Amino acid sequence: MSKTTIEKIRQQLGAELDEMNDIIRTSLFTSDPLMGRVVEQYLRTKGKQIRPLLVLLSARLFGDINDSTLHAAASLEMLHNATLIHDDVVDNADYRRRTPTLNKEFDNRIAVLVGDFFVSTALQEAIRTKDMKAVVSVAELGKELSLGEIDQISNARDCAIDEERYFEVIRKKTASLFMKCVKMGAETTDATDEEIGNLVEYARLLGMCFQIKDDIFDYYEDKEVGKPTGNDLRENKVSLPLIYAVNTCAGSECDAMRTLLERGNLTDGEIQVLIEFAKEKGGIEYSYSVMEKMREEADMLLGSLPDNKWRDMFVELFEFTIRRES
Repeated sequence: MSKTTIEKIRQQLGAELDEMNDIIRTSLFTSDPLMGRVVEQYLRTKGKQIRPLLVLLSARLFGDINDSTLHAAASLEMLHNATLIHDDVVDNADYRRRTPTLNKEFDNRIAVLVGDFFVSTALQEAIRTKDMKAVVSVAELGKELSLGEIDQISNARDCAIDEERYFEVIRKKTASLFMKCVKMGAETTDATDEEIGNLVEYARLLGMCFQIKDDIFDYYEDKEVGKPTGNDLRENKVSLPLIYAVNTCAGSECDAMRTLLERGNLTDGEIQVLIEFAKEKGGIEYSYSVMEKMREEADMLLGSLPDNKWRDMFVELFEFTIRRES
């Protein structure tokens, strides 16, 4: 189901996505040998490109894709990748999508500078939309994503086991990018402010759901290591399944789990105990119920938008987000 959904969208928007990737390749071109190597590696290992697909899909929902749409999509894709590069440095991550990160392959200095290069190029592409609203959106998004990362670090340091704070972080860190994608795509068409507002709210729900599902993966077996990854807990990040489990339980077992989280610096064994605790106390089921409620809200919002095959793809995309396996 999930693979078919993305393939269908890519098939429908393949020509435009290729044009966008050509824009990215051209805009990132440099005669510097080291930067050239890094850019080539990035172009070889790009992921599903869900975010630029959202830009293109939004434009199609309300009208046609034009040059401004393509530059907006390129801008947001590069800003997204800049944040991933910087996040890997912050998290001391060695791999992303099973590929060595830039900070592992080169070092933190190179990774930070490459991330900065991507941010600057993203702003350059926003300018090429010839719409000041696009430039403002990209600048606002950069601030929002940075604040989301800061809030997440703050929550980890405070050992915050708080659902509201968790939702605020994922709204800033993940949903804000989805929201700007649909907004910038729709703004390159004749969509009304009300239509854009409804689609942006849909994207907020989609982005929140996307991050909740990403967090759930951390509780299940990684086929390469044969056990749940527990990467979030290694960094003292407490996600929705465990937040629910700890906040709805009582007794000595619950107290023991809180003590572990407050202490931090968890061993692999302690991480496994917390993961199993979250599962046993219904944290995974609760997280899926939250996503289903978000999907229902999203469907209602889409009902007010143009009734065409592109709207149907938005519906399928939400289902994909909940059911995806990677």
